[in-house]
Amino acid sequence: MHGTETATSITRITSITAITGVAPITAITAITALTGLAQREVRPVIDVLVAGAGIGGLTAALSLHAAGIGVRVIDAVDALRPVGVGINLLPHAVRELTELGLGAELAATAVPTAETIHFDRHGNHIWGEPLGLARGHHWPQYSLHRGALQLILLDAVRDRIGENAVQTGTAFVRYAEPEGSGALRVTLRDVRRGREFAVPVRALIGADGLYSAVRARLHPGEGPPLWNGIRMWRGVTEWHPVLGGRSMAFAGSNAAAKLVVYPISWEAEVRGRALLNWVAEVRYPVHHHGSPGPVDWNRSGRLSDVLPHFSGWRIGDLDVPALLAATGSTGRILEYPMVDRDPLPYWGRGPVTLLGDAAHPMYPVGSSGGSEAVLDARVLARCVALAGTDRVSGLRAYEAERWGPANAVALANRAMPVDEILRTVAERAPEGFARVEDVLTGEELAGLGEGYRRMRGCW
Repeated sequence: MHGTETATSITRITSITAITGVAPITAITAITALTGLAQREVRPVIDVLVAGAGIGGLTAALSLHAAGIGVRVIDAVDALRPVGVGINLLPHAVRELTELGLGAELAATAVPTAETIHFDRHGNHIWGEPLGLARGHHWPQYSLHRGALQLILLDAVRDRIGENAVQTGTAFVRYAEPEGSGALRVTLRDVRRGREFAVPVRALIGADGLYSAVRARLHPGEGPPLWNGIRMWRGVTEWHPVLGGRSMAFAGSNAAAKLVVYPISWEAEVRGRALLNWVAEVRYPVHHHGSPGPVDWNRSGRLSDVLPHFSGWRIGDLDVPALLAATGSTGRILEYPMVDRDPLPYWGRGPVTLLGDAAHPMYPVGSSGGSEAVLDARVLARCVALAGTDRVSGLRAYEAERWGPANAVALANRAMPVDEILRTVAERAPEGFARVEDVLTGEELAGLGEGYRRMRGCW
């Protein structure tokens, strides 16, 4: 071994020793096993391997570590960067992350959303309700940049578990359970070198998103994600505070065109500004509902494709075309279809299971996707810890607790009960209204709040 290779190996051995707590000779075996330099039979077993370093995967790693369970995370990307746009954390997810010791980091980054408020496309007020602390919850509802949340989690994983706890540039390929062994043989691929290698694992968690490779192994032949005919454009723009400063505002109806906008930066608020996250939804005719094309969360969109749908829109003190145009000139607009998948009959088998979008991808209409992934991660760690050394029993207990509630939230988001009522407003008063009571009954107005509770799991 050359000198530089020796120095690198010593650094990695030190990191692995810190992570696993094993003796140096075992750490040497571990590093040589991962690089293919050792015999297969002496490779140490990874207790829990999490495929996917998103919100769910990183929360699972922190939770498992807090329960005293060894964990390693892999992700196919070459480096984890703060990509994406805004995300919401519902109070029950904020509670879980606060219990993980991340409350201060969230408070220093996110905006505590105070209310949700709905308008028609002409800016007429339909309905609203308080959120988070303003609604009487013990924890706030937070709005923040998805990349900022991921980095908070990543920093915590590296600080608590070790710098090498997350191994990027490493993709899951397949798994097999050899005869006479309690460990899975998981094949991974070094993305940069294109080289495959195998590691023994006691439990495998697929937290690898919409196109989960672990899910594809568990449920082959599932097919592509299901598109509902709505395309979304998303962007983030620094702007002046609008609509009260901490509102999550909705305008229009996704029967045609709908806008969602809310602030996502505490730092911007402190400066007297607002970092506004916006989502523009446009429904296409039924005959366009073929394949939506690749679902890439980082695909660039064009301002010219979305701006005409919102020409002349003004919601309170928000000039919608100006906001969209400012994003097009100073930032990046993302575009992708609104998709989900049908609920699975089961998430896992043996010492393998799924988590977050890999288990229950859902439409982003109820602020629930990220929060449900956090709940998955916390319940997973608790169930695995309570099962002692029986990893399979722990995973089945996790699935028994989360399969029903998570799928119920996903199906409620697919049904879009709130949007059904907003479409009714657009149909009954296409040119606007003076009093919403002249458009909707009291029962229909109450249905807006009930619809949100269904899409958010009763919160």
